Amino acid sequence: MAGARKLGELLHRCSAAVLDGAMSLVCSLTKAYAHHQVTERVARSRRTLRCSAGHAWRRAAARLGSFLVHVVYFVTISCFGFVLLLGLKVRAPHRRPRGIDMFFTAVSAATVSSMSTVEMEVFSNGQLLVLTVLMFIGGEVLVSLVELASKWSKLRKQAINRARRVESHDDIELETPAATTAAEADDSVSIATAPNEDSSTVDAKRLRYNAVRSLFFIVLAVLLVVHVVGAVAVAAYIYAAPGARQTLRRKAVNVWTFAVFTTVSTFSSCGFMPTNENMAVFRRDAPLQLLLVPQALVGNTLFPPLLAACVRAAAAATRREELVELARKGGEAAAGYYHLLPARRCWMLAATVAGFVAVQAALVCAMEWGGALQGMSAGEKVVNALFLAVNSRHTGESTVDLSTLAPAILVLFVVMMYLPPYTTWFPFEENSTKKDRPSDSQGIRLLKSTVLSQLSYLTIFVIAICITERRKLKEDPLNFNVLSIIVEVVSAYGNVGFSMGYSCSRQINPDQLCTDRWTGFVGRWSDSGKLILIFVMFFGRLKKFNMKGGKAWKLS
Repeated sequence: MAGARKLGELLHRCSAAVLDGAMSLVCSLTKAYAHHQVTERVARSRRTLRCSAGHAWRRAAARLGSFLVHVVYFVTISCFGFVLLLGLKVRAPHRRPRGIDMFFTAVSAATVSSMSTVEMEVFSNGQLLVLTVLMFIGGEVLVSLVELASKWSKLRKQAINRARRVESHDDIELETPAATTAAEADDSVSIATAPNEDSSTVDAKRLRYNAVRSLFFIVLAVLLVVHVVGAVAVAAYIYAAPGARQTLRRKAVNVWTFAVFTTVSTFSSCGFMPTNENMAVFRRDAPLQLLLVPQALVGNTLFPPLLAACVRAAAAATRREELVELARKGGEAAAGYYHLLPARRCWMLAATVAGFVAVQAALVCAMEWGGALQGMSAGEKVVNALFLAVNSRHTGESTVDLSTLAPAILVLFVVMMYLPPYTTWFPFEENSTKKDRPSDSQGIRLLKSTVLSQLSYLTIFVIAICITERRKLKEDPLNFNVLSIIVEVVSAYGNVGFSMGYSCSRQINPDQLCTDRWTGFVGRWSDSGKLILIFVMFFGRLKKFNMKGGKAWKLS
């Protein structure tokens, strides 16, 4: 009995020791596993952060690169146009503009702003041709066409590189010796089939390439058709209207020069005219204004609906896969083409534009029926009001003296000039198929926090102009007032071209040497003020890169 008891105690001690050892082993393994998990999570978090930072910096670098390309493009064509304008003879040698005014005009045409410091009838036919080319290559539609061509070329190079990689794999497979081991045979097959193992990715890239190519040709067709049809229509009207033809003959302007110049200027949303008075000399030519209204709309605010309609028509006619995808997804199927909007957004954009135009036209008719519009028939008054309403966003052609309009109309025009072209009332939630981007790094967030809003920059520009023109603000307050400066700055920022002008009759202390000229208000500014407005025109032409600025500022 004593031996059995000792044996039981021994077994109990052994089992306890074994159990304690097992528990210790389990605890150590658990701690090791937990430590490994924590280490793995930390490593994974670090990799995620590094990857996120890398993506953020790459996005920032790509956007900065695109911005710099646009800056170089517009500065280059402006300088090129300036050199050509200087080298060509003017119509009247004794009225040759100064160098700063020539450069201002070149920048104004390249940025499609139509701000003027000289009378347009000073320029010869050769110089008008230079301005036509500057307006054409500076227009938003052509610039977007160049961007599409760049994307098409990039996708084509990527497709060629993929094809070359597949060909190199095929060559390696053909050179493989006949006597190989099973493992080597398996490796060679896996290498040869690797380029084709993800067929969905290859199909998506091919579809995107075809979509970009098709969209390029559709935009090119729209560009050519609108210009050809528009120029022919304007020329046909001039030949059919004796009064309009006599006006051009009196100003020594060729009919086809006027037709091509006007069509390019209107569709590119510039607003220059080869006449000193802009469209005021044609204020009684309602049919001509009605010909220019659709060109101004489809070249700016209604270009996305027109493009979407053309894409849908092409998709319905051809049933091509890439066109159907473009019609369904919009710009997302074409590497993010900015001007191809979804169908619902296009309908709401058209409704918004119609609403804005109706409100402006109604206000002009209500307040200027017996004022700036007097001397016209009822139909001509309505057409002139419609023409002004359409041109406030963002073409800038005018049939009346803006300084004679009521202040309420001018304030409404300022708001319309400030709004981006695709401003839309859209009370729906947009379904975005894009994946959420990783959060920006601290450096990117810090850089974005220094960017101000558009209104802040406009305020700075107005203050700067008020400083450079402070003497004239005191001596000539009826011409040089804050409202006139705001209209000029916002017009340059919106690349519109509206101006209140300058009148010698409004001088408090009349200057006997003062002569009225058909130029914008900026034509009376100092050289410093003109240089600031040149910068504003460049800034406004590139404002799409800074539409989300100022979010770091909290007002409450």
